[in-house]
Amino acid sequence: MLAAAFADSNSSTMNISAHLHFAGGYLPSDSKDWRTIVPALLVAVCLVGFMGNVCVIGVLLHSAWKGKPSMIHSLILNLSLADLSLLLFSAPVRATAYFKSVWDLGWFVCKSSDWFIHTCMAAKSLTIVAVAKVCCMYASDPAKQVSIRTCTIWSVLAAIWAVASLLPLPEWFFSTTRLHAGVEMCLLDVPPVAEEFMAVFGKLYPLLAFGLPSLFASFYFWRAYGQCKKRGTKTQNLRNQMRSKQLTVMLLSMAGTSAVLWLPEWVAWLWIRHVKAGGPTPPQGFIALSQVLMFSISSANPLIFLVMSEEFKEDLKGLWKWMITKKQPTASESQKTPAGNSEVPPDNVPSPESPASIPEKEKTGSPSSGIERSEKTQIPILPDVEQFWHERDTVPCVQDNDPIPWEHEDQETGDCDK
Repeated sequence: MLAAAFADSNSSTMNISAHLHFAGGYLPSDSKDWRTIVPALLVAVCLVGFMGNVCVIGVLLHSAWKGKPSMIHSLILNLSLADLSLLLFSAPVRATAYFKSVWDLGWFVCKSSDWFIHTCMAAKSLTIVAVAKVCCMYASDPAKQVSIRTCTIWSVLAAIWAVASLLPLPEWFFSTTRLHAGVEMCLLDVPPVAEEFMAVFGKLYPLLAFGLPSLFASFYFWRAYGQCKKRGTKTQNLRNQMRSKQLTVMLLSMAGTSAVLWLPEWVAWLWIRHVKAGGPTPPQGFIALSQVLMFSISSANPLIFLVMSEEFKEDLKGLWKWMITKKQPTASESQKTPAGNSEVPPDNVPSPESPASIPEKEKTGSPSSGIERSEKTQIPILPDVEQFWHERDTVPCVQDNDPIPWEHEDQETGDCDK
């Protein structure tokens, strides 16, 4: 089925593609199978890559929130953000262009599509070089704690994206929409004045964006792996050495996978821009599959991180537990709170319809009654004192109730005289 689609699409567009350079992922095709296979593959890559990169970004942000930022984590976060940008903005454009086989996405999308893709890919390539350099520094002395300031990390990331955005800038200048044979197309329209410049650009850009970064990254990873194979002395921490080796192998696998999957795209790039007049042009199937493989890097990288790194697995479990424990209090509170229509009051709130219950609680459980009881039990009362106060309370006081106390004063004095 794929071979038939390749043959049909190649025969239908061979005459057109011989003298036109398409941009924005636009490749006209009359094969319905081919126009269905490529978008389906891109959609599958987008789904897998989106879930994987979201997990990686969540783990890295959670680690940074807990106070464990590092240079390697920041660079890996930069890779995941570039992958997520490609999957959200560039892959849907390519899938739509292949499916419709007619460019109707507008002038701005045509002009910025290739530039944005190569900016993200160049940023990933330069980030891999920085990751390899930091990995080599870490492998040389795993027990050494290297503290890098946040300002330095931001400076490195800003420099990477600045260089990556400037390298493919000629694609922004010369990509535009044109009517050709009554069909709207997204083309790389190079004026005669800039043909020599674009010829030099076609040779230098793959070298700067892919060749030299891959060479430097390979050199640093080779040195890092050589440091990991050395036997450590007694003063070195074996756990740090094993962790350094696992980190180097994981990053080396990520860099190697990216280089292998990106290589067909550069072969198609050089083939299209350096084909001779009357020479064979690259098959449309090869061009389309090379672009699908390029986007599949964004799905392969998070899978490598999540499968090969024990630290990522532990941090992912910690993030999952944190999310679960954060949801549990809200669920328990909703279970404890009564429904709005319920007429039964809570146990700890007294009912306003039973006022008799309040004095009973005051009699039985008030703190003042408890204090009085404790004072009575602690201070003993003598029997003579108790009898004195009892008689004083029971005998009525006549003087207090006598309305004319001055007449009784004379009688009391007379009785005393007697």
